[in-house]
Amino acid sequence: MAWGAFIIGLGVFLLYPILVSTNFMFLFGKSPGLEELENPKVEKASELYTSDGVLIGTYFRENRSPIPFSKISPLLVKALIATEDARFYDHAGIDPQAMAGAVWAVVRGEKRGGSTITQQLAKNLYKTRRGETGGALGYIPVVSTLISKTKEWLTAVELERRYTKEEILRMYFNTVEYGSQAFGIKVAAKTFFSTSPDSLKPEEAAMLVGVLNNPTAYNPRFHPEAALKRRNLVLARMGQAGHLKVSEVDSLQKSPLALRYQVDKHFDGPEAYFRGAVSQTVNEWCEKNGYDMYRDGLKIYTTIDSRMQAHAEESVLQRMKVLQRQFDNFWRNRGGNPWVDDKGKEIPDFIETQMKRTAQYKRLAERYQGQPARLDSALNAKRPMKVFTWKGDGDTTLVMSPLDSLAYYKKFLHAGMMTMDPFTGHIKAWVGGLNYRFFQYDHVKQGRRQPGSTFKPFVYLTALDNGYTPCDRIRDERVTIRYVENGKNMEWKPNNVTREYSGSNMTLRHAMARSINSVTAQLTELVGWENVAKYAHKVGIRSKLLDVPSIGLGSGGDVSVYEMVNAYSTFVNNGFRTEPLLVTRLEDRNGNVIKQFDPKQKRVIPAETAWLMLYMLKGGMEEYGGTSQALWEYDLWKKGNEIGGKTGTTSNYSDGWYMGVTKDLVSGVWVGGEDRSIHFFRSQQGEGSRMALPVYGTYMEKLYKDKNLDVEYGQFPKPTVKITKKYNCLTPAPRRIVEPIDSLVADNLLEKLNAGTIAVPDSL
Repeated sequence: MAWGAFIIGLGVFLLYPILVSTNFMFLFGKSPGLEELENPKVEKASELYTSDGVLIGTYFRENRSPIPFSKISPLLVKALIATEDARFYDHAGIDPQAMAGAVWAVVRGEKRGGSTITQQLAKNLYKTRRGETGGALGYIPVVSTLISKTKEWLTAVELERRYTKEEILRMYFNTVEYGSQAFGIKVAAKTFFSTSPDSLKPEEAAMLVGVLNNPTAYNPRFHPEAALKRRNLVLARMGQAGHLKVSEVDSLQKSPLALRYQVDKHFDGPEAYFRGAVSQTVNEWCEKNGYDMYRDGLKIYTTIDSRMQAHAEESVLQRMKVLQRQFDNFWRNRGGNPWVDDKGKEIPDFIETQMKRTAQYKRLAERYQGQPARLDSALNAKRPMKVFTWKGDGDTTLVMSPLDSLAYYKKFLHAGMMTMDPFTGHIKAWVGGLNYRFFQYDHVKQGRRQPGSTFKPFVYLTALDNGYTPCDRIRDERVTIRYVENGKNMEWKPNNVTREYSGSNMTLRHAMARSINSVTAQLTELVGWENVAKYAHKVGIRSKLLDVPSIGLGSGGDVSVYEMVNAYSTFVNNGFRTEPLLVTRLEDRNGNVIKQFDPKQKRVIPAETAWLMLYMLKGGMEEYGGTSQALWEYDLWKKGNEIGGKTGTTSNYSDGWYMGVTKDLVSGVWVGGEDRSIHFFRSQQGEGSRMALPVYGTYMEKLYKDKNLDVEYGQFPKPTVKITKKYNCLTPAPRRIVEPIDSLVADNLLEKLNAGTIAVPDSL
């Protein structure tokens, strides 16, 4: 019986490794296969590139950037072996002496590890203690530990068979965690010491090796005393191994940690607004195709041009800094805050009402439920806060309460800008706001606001595609539009911006150029406001639009800069709507192209109609009183260059827009307050031609002057089809020129007449 039990026990002992490695009856969980051992996949950050080849950031879950062994300091290797595995070069993956020492330590009630560097690598590479590696027996506490250890031993032996000691060390340094979201020695050296792995000093190498024992407990940023003791222990081990002299050890142990700490987030690089749209596009594709953007080391190539992006950001910031100063002075001189009603009077309790909508208020209200006094105290408690400012380096520290902070930020004007190649759909520049660090809300795609008169071209598009010509005429006169809404007879009496009507029988081109409300409203009725919505959707507007008479004046719904740029691009692209494209291709970690994102186009309007719309948009510059004529002030008019565009301003100057088109680029700019009740109260400052157009003018100047770009002056292309409709009917200028102004704003005409800033034209 004894011999039988012995033989059975011996058989089980000898078969046990085979049972574990083969996952016998699913009891032991999955072990790494041959392919995984030959090609271990280490999590690697994905890299984000611009169209001109500039690396602008990385996406990662574990911040890791593998490097070759030659880039790893020999001091790191010596420190690691001296501390973690003194017989590393002598064993074949398992160190029996270390294991025996660990067992003896447990018997004596001490804690001591016996894992070799290779075993630790096996655990890091293949996660032998988590997930599908567990098996049915993995839920039994002691048994699960034994199985995991067995897998580590078996995997370590296999790793030693397939890789050299140098390769094992390289993989180890590139996979282990060092704390503070730093995985791999390259990121760790940057995070804690702002240096590279081959430039580490002895004391720095010792600290990073010391952290490996427990990345949380020995994190030098949060537990400096424990980290210092652990570092000094590693230095002592290096001295015992003969890697450092005794005098060196003593001197280095007395040195401070001297951190140069800079932790990375899940995105490392400039905090650009478009990166959210990039990650959404790539993540959707990855989920469908078995990739992980945060660990598979993909190379993501975008359509963004780094030079155009820089010019766009500079133009927005340059203009917004000036505009904010004007805005602050405007309201300071009126002794009030910028949140006002239609009559310009400050809205009472505005900040308190807005605060109740914030997540911060909801958290405090829940914490102090039934304790209004304590809630009020928390909302008014002051503390130092780092806030955005236009002065200095872009931020400053102020002592503020939550209510103070909200009021401070509500006073800022914001902006969104996007540029697109209308033929390929490539988005070349995307500026979603002032500063992503302080304002995460993206005013290019996420934000939607009423477009004002920038929506008018869709009315004229509808007309041109249904029999009208640019030379057809409609009289500028007071009108009443009668319609039925929800079974009720309704009337709408649109006003011109000046509340005056010239009586002129205007061409459609002249009316659009001067943004005449009365003509646009009549034309909307003639073509059908429901058709205007259909055509807007055809060319690129995706937001819901209301079939209302005022749709042509921009009050039919909120739209984004992203949509407007797409829609205007259809005019330049010969009637083809091209889907905006932000990512062109994806490559795997080995440089193989795994996905090519090609432009998607669809003809949505005839080529003749598209060309006529370009001609209409040029009217803003060519027709007298055109609302784009402030662009003449910019250095844009060389070599017969042509630009078309449309300004837009919404009620009370809440939104200022400018849409600009050239022969090969379409750009959109929006400027406004975070809330519609925050705005200028005079046309001198609040019109789109004064808020948004200068951003575009400044930007285009920069593009044309940049010799490294292929953005050149030039005329719009000739029509590709015969133009059958009459279009060449430029309206001659009168003896006095009417000041170009946007529509949908309620100017005080008398004030401007008295000031001599506007002239009323003679009868035309």
